[in-house]
Amino acid sequence: MPKILLIDDDPHIRDIVRFALARDGFAVIEAEDGRRGIAMAQDEAPDLVLLDITMPELDGTEVCRRLRRDSRVPIIFLSSRDDEIDRILGLELGGDDYVTKPFSPRELVARVKAVLRRMAPEPEAAPEAAPEPMAPPHRIRHNRLCLDAESVLAFWDDAEVVLTATEFGLLRTLAERPGKVFSRDALMDGAYATERYVADRTVDSHIRRVRAKFLALGGSPIETVHGLGYKLSDCR
Repeated sequence: MPKILLIDDDPHIRDIVRFALARDGFAVIEAEDGRRGIAMAQDEAPDLVLLDITMPELDGTEVCRRLRRDSRVPIIFLSSRDDEIDRILGLELGGDDYVTKPFSPRELVARVKAVLRRMAPEPEAAPEAAPEPMAPPHRIRHNRLCLDAESVLAFWDDAEVVLTATEFGLLRTLAERPGKVFSRDALMDGAYATERYVADRTVDSHIRRVRAKFLALGGSPIETVHGLGYKLSDCR
């Protein structure tokens, strides 16, 4: 039973979200402000965090910053503000998704399931009879880049690169088809498990974060194809 940490100062919202998630089999723990939410995230090790942006004590953006210092837990932002700047800021800080209030409880549950699916290990393919040893099917290697879909880990040479679920999904989509140029729509179709509209700037925001993380290690796994989209670089 996945454990969801809900951090929101509105008791009415917490009631709605708790009921919707519990009905679908999720365990829900709650915090009414940012400080309490950080403490519960450290103590309870949730599988996903639903995080309101506007809260007393600490707002959601600061909570996200602190969680991202040492945690890869998926984060979905909740906000009553529909400004694109807020959405981009949330994603730049390491959020995996963004839901605007008022929202449909059914849609929120679908978003939660989609993000958790991206974090879940992929089932290994049945082994085929072959005289030569084969690489594990869940591991994708392209020169200096290595992705382990089972543990949702990324490496540049031997150094781990910590990615969010969405960032990993985007990079894995590219790595599974080296040389293929993906439009933004095709890239998000590969990374998201549910159909929904994603703005071009949202895709670019995720790509920018992935690049920055690899650049810190001297890597550059994603190449821009101007006017078309993105593809995997030669990763050398």
